[in-house]
Amino acid sequence: MTHASLILALCTTAGVAGAQGVTYQVDPSHTFVTFEANHFNTSTLRGRFDRKDGSVVIDRQARTGRAEITFDTASVSTGVGPLDRHLRSKDLLDVERWPRAKFTSEQFTFDGDKVSAVAGTLTLLGKAVPVTLKATHFNCYQNVLLKREVCGGDFETTILRSQWGMTYGFDYGLPDRIRLLIQIEAVRQ
Repeated sequence: MTHASLILALCTTAGVAGAQGVTYQVDPSHTFVTFEANHFNTSTLRGRFDRKDGSVVIDRQARTGRAEITFDTASVSTGVGPLDRHLRSKDLLDVERWPRAKFTSEQFTFDGDKVSAVAGTLTLLGKAVPVTLKATHFNCYQNVLLKREVCGGDFETTILRSQWGMTYGFDYGLPDRIRLLIQIEAVRQ
């Protein structure tokens, strides 16, 4: 094989590998899955899920991607112990039966080389419902400490908890609409 043929073969192989995208592992210390709900029209109740993991594959050239983010529903935290216990109960998250929730996607929307939305399914309480997360911010950078590329952003959507059969409290004013926010950073593998 000539030198030129070897270079052409390597470039072709690199192009095929590049078409598959780059894998990023979720950094749990820089990734937060949080939610907000109206609290009887007085204030906003906020909470988060403390344990999460996952991976993201991005091909900026082909403008495609895949994501799988899983979070432990038993790790829900509002800062109010009795409320956290109730959120974990059968009335709401039913964590004994459904200990994990998952967002999966194979449909990324790009604005230039930046991800602007991610459409997929959110599986909660054993039911998968279509959800689109819109990016309010997205960027990739070279992390000087890790010496690797990190990509991430802020994504959000509003869901109706009734879509997962979670209707507890509707009769006395608990809201159906929940704002879901995912702040994510993931490290290139």
